[in-house]
Amino acid sequence: MMSFFDLRALPYCGRESLKMADLTTLESLLEMGFERNRAERAVASTGNQGIEQAMDWLMEHENDPDIDEPYKPPALAALDDDQTGMQEPSLGETTGVASGEGSQVGDTDKKPMMEDEKQQQVKRLEELMRVKQAERRERERAEELEKEKQRRKQGQELQQIRNKLQDDDMKKLAEMRRREKMEDKLARQRVKEKIARDREERAQKFGGGGTSTSVQPSPVSPTSQGLPPIKKEYDESRIQVRLLDGSTLTAVFKAQEPLAAVRVYVQVNGNTPEGQDFTLLSPYPRHVYTDLDMEKPLKELGLVPSAVLVVTKK
Repeated sequence: MMSFFDLRALPYCGRESLKMADLTTLESLLEMGFERNRAERAVASTGNQGIEQAMDWLMEHENDPDIDEPYKPPALAALDDDQTGMQEPSLGETTGVASGEGSQVGDTDKKPMMEDEKQQQVKRLEELMRVKQAERRERERAEELEKEKQRRKQGQELQQIRNKLQDDDMKKLAEMRRREKMEDKLARQRVKEKIARDREERAQKFGGGGTSTSVQPSPVSPTSQGLPPIKKEYDESRIQVRLLDGSTLTAVFKAQEPLAAVRVYVQVNGNTPEGQDFTLLSPYPRHVYTDLDMEKPLKELGLVPSAVLVVTKK
């Protein structure tokens, strides 16, 4: 932008043309309802390139904190008041100085605008402003749509990450359950093999083939001298189990085997539905065996040399 001294150095015709151009843009903005401070700042900031550039600048800088402050040209604001001896002029005064003091030719050549011409110019400028505002709204809407697309894209990527983590967790849980089922199956298989081995051992020992009964030794009668009978130690127990449907199972177990072996035997050989949980009890005297009792040997529970157990739903 030209300084104050550069404006005074312009030729007379050049100064008059600049004055007319400045006043035309400035007056147009004032006719449209803009404040003088804003209008002067817009004209100066755009280098007086026309009304469209000034309007664009106003719409882009309408939220500036100093938009309504009086405009001070940079060159004049830098001058010291003591050296100039004058008050800092506004944009209109600056253009007046640039046009030259006492000029008459420019004043006589400039014709005042008629009222209808002013109204037409104001309408044209208002229409131009509406177009500019519509363009700005369209630009803002496009930017908002682009931001929304980016937010949706980020949301989709985040959801995909969450789904992947959830799938990984489900796979880990399924693998853990599969391992637990496999371990349970192996444990059942080991129990079955142990029961089969025990059967073979009992069959070989008692020579009963596949029978599940054992020969009970005859009781020792007391001697004629009246000595107390000798208590026999049994290392096996004959267990009869009454199932839920009324049928019975009979098997011989070691006296030191836990009650859990009887329960597993019922699970394998009985007709209990798969997945049906059950427990065992003694009818006389009535006693329901707990999970803690399942770990105790048959001898400790008083189920040697024989006992009758009943299967009940848990």
